[in-house]
Amino acid sequence: MIGAGIDAGSRTIKVVLVRADTLAVVGSGVTNQGIRQSKRAMELLDNVAQQAGVSRADIGHIVATGYGRDQLDAAQTKVTEITCHARGVWQTMPGTRTVVDIGGQDSKLLRLDERGAVRDFVMNDRCAAGTGRFLEVVASRMDTSLDEFGTLAGEAREPSAISSMCVVFAETEIIGLLAAGAQEADIAAGVQRSIAARAAAMAGCTVTEPIVFTGGVALIPGMRTALEQAFGRSVAVAPEPQKSGALGAALLAATRLG
Repeated sequence: MIGAGIDAGSRTIKVVLVRADTLAVVGSGVTNQGIRQSKRAMELLDNVAQQAGVSRADIGHIVATGYGRDQLDAAQTKVTEITCHARGVWQTMPGTRTVVDIGGQDSKLLRLDERGAVRDFVMNDRCAAGTGRFLEVVASRMDTSLDEFGTLAGEAREPSAISSMCVVFAETEIIGLLAAGAQEADIAAGVQRSIAARAAAMAGCTVTEPIVFTGGVALIPGMRTALEQAFGRSVAVAPEPQKSGALGAALLAATRLG
């Protein structure tokens, strides 16, 4: 039997399929979020299953997580992304003690105990300035893709200081920097540092290694380095970081199948 995990995030939907007997991943996929979230999620699930040679009848349990989990009627179980990210990271990187998850609309810092259970967590879902949305806004303003934006940040000589705590005011601040002749590479690096600094602020004074970076923002060049500078510690990126939550959900589904 197969356990399926669906992470209905704010920007994308992720699906992972896991064998219940071996916990091996047999298929996975990502699609952009749409208006009909449940329909998009089921279409992605069917596509991933078809590519994996799995029928819908083989899927014995579905666990949904993420912002849109309550909209997925096909899921038998719904679990918070806190639990799912911890489970997914622990499966691929056992021994992890801190998880930094930065997605499209929020950022989270999870502290795990010696068995991989969530000991406590901090979450920022009130302001987009510490999330992937901030990167999207600035990249759009600078007429570049997110990948190009990350590469551009690597060319910075003197990263700009972005002091605004709100993405709207930060965008205005960036427009002012551009008008004053600041280099685009310096602004890009400054934005990455600003996001990393907000993640480090959530952690407070205590951060236990190993630290693992998950979420879609982990795919953007330069963000891992920015986090390392903010934390003053080594940071590893989870395998396929965008799918960590869906993987955790799939593992929980597989466990329910026994």
